[in-house]
Amino acid sequence: MGVMEISEALRIAGEREVDLVEIAPNSDPRTCKLMDFGKFKYHQTKKNRNQKKPVNKRKEVKLRPKVGEHDFVVKVERARGFLGKGHKVLVTMMFRGREMAHLDLGIDVLKRFATELEECSKVEKEPSREARNRINMILAPK
Repeated sequence: MGVMEISEALRIAGEREVDLVEIAPNSDPRTCKLMDFGKFKYHQTKKNRNQKKPVNKRKEVKLRPKVGEHDFVVKVERARGFLGKGHKVLVTMMFRGREMAHLDLGIDVLKRFATELEECSKVEKEPSREARNRINMILAPK
C-alpha cells in the first residue's frame, strides 16, 4: 500500500476488521502488515506441533522358544515394517516354566530372527538376559 501515516494504517485496519502487525520495527520507514493475527498465531502453533513428532520410537516384538514357523514369519514381517518406518525393534524372547531350562533354544531363535532381517537392520544390542524369564535383543534400521 506504500508509505503512510500510522493513524491512516490503523483506520484502514479497523475498516477491514484485521490487525496492523509491525513486521520490521528497525527499518526506516517501519514495515507493517494487515493480517488476522489470531489466525496467524493459530497456524504457527499447528506448524510447530507437526514438526515435533518423534521420529525414532522403539517397537516391540515378543516371541516364545517354541514359536511356529508361520508365526515366526509373521513376526519377522512385522519387524521389517517397523524397521522400514525408521523405528528400532526390541525383540523379546519370553520363557515359562520348564522352558527356562533351555535358554539356548531361545537365543538360537533370536539369532535366526536377526539373520532374517540382516538386509534391512543391524543388531544394536546382542541377545542378553534381562530378567529371570526374558531375553532381549535390539535391532536398529540400517
